[in-house]
Amino acid sequence: MKRFFACLCSLALGLLPALPALAENTSESALFSDDGYRITRYRSPTPERAEPARTIDTPALQALLQQSPDALLIDVYRRQWLNGQFIADEPHANLPGSLWLANTGDGQLAPQWQDYFASHLQRASQGHKERPLVFYCRSDCWLSWNAVKRASALGYTQLYWYRDGIDAWEQAGLPLQPAHPEPLP
Repeated sequence: MKRFFACLCSLALGLLPALPALAENTSESALFSDDGYRITRYRSPTPERAEPARTIDTPALQALLQQSPDALLIDVYRRQWLNGQFIADEPHANLPGSLWLANTGDGQLAPQWQDYFASHLQRASQGHKERPLVFYCRSDCWLSWNAVKRASALGYTQLYWYRDGIDAWEQAGLPLQPAHPEPLP
């Protein structure tokens, strides 16, 4: 019996170094839905890429806007929604000419928000799935990462992810404009 207990203790002690990694992997998987959308801790470091979009920085965005003036800038930063309306709990400014599709970057969208996203993209792109779409929010923000995936699932093909978003634009000394979310249809 003592020998069995000693073996059991040795086995347990041997597994201890692996426990933090196991816990980390378990908590990492809890960050994403089964279909790959980030579902929690939206304001945390983001990856370098958001497949299938091309990740761009401020100079690349400026060049894109020069080369493709029909590119659509889409802000997906959140806005509080209460009793069927957006609540302006704090001022929000975004890149000039942007379409603000608030609350569409969450990992799990209720049908009304999915319809809001799809219908506004359809209207803004005039049904052209190859029209360049640039998604952004703030730096270290998974909302725009999710929105890129969602636009791809809807069939849009020219996708860009302005990873550092409003923060990078502002740090470059470029102008922002007061913003209001597009109305829910």
